[in-house]
Amino acid sequence: MTVLLAVDGLVKEFRGRGGAVRAVDGVSLALEAGEVVALVGESGCGKTTLARLIVQLERPTGGRVLLDGHAMGSRRAAWRRRARRIQMVFQDPFGSLDPRLSAGAIIAEPFAIHRVGSRGERAARVEHLARAVGLDPAQLGRRPRAFSGGQRQRIAIARAIALDPDLVILDEPLSALDVSVQAQVLQLLLGLRAERKLTYLFISHDLAVVEAIATRVAVMYAGRIVEEAPRDALFDDPRHPYTRLLLASIPRLGQGKRRHDHAASEATREMPRWTGCAFAPRCPRAEDRCRTETPALEVTPHAPGHRAACHFRDEVAR
Repeated sequence: MTVLLAVDGLVKEFRGRGGAVRAVDGVSLALEAGEVVALVGESGCGKTTLARLIVQLERPTGGRVLLDGHAMGSRRAAWRRRARRIQMVFQDPFGSLDPRLSAGAIIAEPFAIHRVGSRGERAARVEHLARAVGLDPAQLGRRPRAFSGGQRQRIAIARAIALDPDLVILDEPLSALDVSVQAQVLQLLLGLRAERKLTYLFISHDLAVVEAIATRVAVMYAGRIVEEAPRDALFDDPRHPYTRLLLASIPRLGQGKRRHDHAASEATREMPRWTGCAFAPRCPRAEDRCRTETPALEVTPHAPGHRAACHFRDEVAR
């Protein structure tokens, strides 16, 4: 497989009165063409900040983002090339759409910005995109407020795929929708991926959804990737204690609600700079070395392709 996008040692610090806080702390992650990498973790762990760094809505404090092995430049020409290949769908479909524009104008925006096609060609493409995401082209003259939440997210998806990008970053795209609508939009995303050969970075805290769409999963805690593995390997044999807590506290498809574990829900409220493992204060497995030695994200000896940042990665068994 070909590596489409890679982040290498990415760091983002925000400075405030209390000093610097690292929202993203040395993250390295690669996405191969055609796969769906899910990035999971509790609110505040740095998932959205990482996505914003990739699409250059935030400037990194350190590290780099590589597209096809080349660093993405910050000049306008480089930005335009990147924008055609990487698009993002945000969590709030209403907040991400310009309320002054019609649905048709919103979907057509990428064509205007990148000067693609004539006016007639753009209109035909917009109509085609509307049908592709399950919208009635006759309603494209309406503004966002006239649509339901699910329809607004379909408008956002249509805009994101307008330029036939290679990678779509989906930041909690279902969380603002009703459960019944979530299933419909999830099926739409799966269909578009197959039809258009898209690569997804799918950000979510909902492991039931992740289990349905992901091919690989990366778990984030306190600004760092603490575990990464193929989907089935991670769900069946998690090697980091934090991943185990997430799986124990969030319902999976076809199962009832599991026991809620406060260690998982409280895990990322604070993100100070740590010496050693950031999860050590809440980890039932922690020992003295966990508080002084930062565990590297390494492959577990008996699980190829499965990485975990835990001193006891080969001992943690579900």
